[in-house]
Amino acid sequence: MQVTETLSEGLKRELKIDIPAGDLAAKLDAYMDDMKSKAQIKGFRPGKVPVAHLKKMYGRQAMAEILSNTIQESTQKAIEERSERPALTPSIDLPDEEAEKILAGDADLSFKMAYDILPEFEIADFSTIEIERPVVEIAEDEVDERVNDIAQNNKPFETKEGAAEDGDRVTMAYVGKLDGEPFEGGADENGQLVLGSGQFIPGFEEQLVGVNAGDEKTIDVTFPEDYPAAHLAGKTAQFDVTVKEIAAPGDVQVDDEFAKSLGLESLDKLKEIIRGQIENQFGAMTRQRVKRQLLDALDEHYTFDLPEALLNSEFDVVWRQVEEDMQRNGKTFEDEDTTEEAAREEYRKIAERRVRLGLVLSEIGEKNNIQVTDEEIQRALHDRIRQFPGQEQQVFDFYRNNQQALASLRAPIYEEKVVDYMLELAKVTDKSVSKEELEKLVAEDEDDA
Repeated sequence: MQVTETLSEGLKRELKIDIPAGDLAAKLDAYMDDMKSKAQIKGFRPGKVPVAHLKKMYGRQAMAEILSNTIQESTQKAIEERSERPALTPSIDLPDEEAEKILAGDADLSFKMAYDILPEFEIADFSTIEIERPVVEIAEDEVDERVNDIAQNNKPFETKEGAAEDGDRVTMAYVGKLDGEPFEGGADENGQLVLGSGQFIPGFEEQLVGVNAGDEKTIDVTFPEDYPAAHLAGKTAQFDVTVKEIAAPGDVQVDDEFAKSLGLESLDKLKEIIRGQIENQFGAMTRQRVKRQLLDALDEHYTFDLPEALLNSEFDVVWRQVEEDMQRNGKTFEDEDTTEEAAREEYRKIAERRVRLGLVLSEIGEKNNIQVTDEEIQRALHDRIRQFPGQEQQVFDFYRNNQQALASLRAPIYEEKVVDYMLELAKVTDKSVSKEELEKLVAEDEDDA
């Protein structure tokens, strides 16, 4: 095998690899010898099939397999001998007409391989990174407010005579229609709605005020423009409603008995759980804010050339998401006060940041032997499976048979472990903030993302 470098410019590399036809012929002979000992062909005793006959029948197929394996092996060997790390799988240039000659044994194997190498850079001293961690102190009033919200949502209701008022619960059967035809997901035989709760489409609840049990009514509403179901967004619909029951809310006492009605042993236990939920909620926001500061610091520190193919691949992912979002929401670039050219430039910068930080985090993890365990991946897989009730086996099989999908579960775990490693070394200072301040900080980060 002869390797000739034809391009070395920045991160771009191009090699020409030549392998004599004689080497391929030798591999074909070895392949045929092995096949001869195993082949069972009518008219020949086992192991007695002439090689020439085998070549006539299977030679082209065998040479195609040899050619594919040789290209793969030679590209891998060339890269290893050069001690290079390609950013992506090298692209191979072997003209079809040349491939035909090689398959026929009439030409040497000569092809070009092109690839970008990963950039080299020094790992920063994490101890110089300063991060302010916003921490929300959970007040007892916050816990009590959440408990009271739960109590309000668990009020007892008792059937009443007379017209429905705000706060009453209406039990009804309804069918939603577009242009007189029922639409999917728009019907319920025993739907319940507390008037004034804002749970249904705007305008729906108000038209139920004053109805009585046994009433039949047609309600006209218009779905919001940003309604999640695209086929309903902005559409005017009619709901044929039959009222089955009107129930008035009763009083609820927030005490141990109330907690027991929820399956807990006491009110204190309920408050403990609520406090934990609030801490987790704000803890996740704090983590998001801290991670953003860390990534911003890394982004400011590192400036190096990026592998073009890797950058283009990431930009394609980002841009495809942008186009899908705009199409789903019926938006145009003009609606966003921009142009496609300006938007492409903006999102290319986002792709550049993602690729650069991805390379930095990967290098830090590799240099510090940070690993994702099989147990962690299995845990992530089980969490993913639980998101698809009734389809657990299909989801499990999908990830088991798709290494790229499995890698998508590993990547965020790996990133978080690298972030944890850096935060242990960085200068992190806690700062008490209100929940409103934390929410504002996180919102600003999201706007800048």
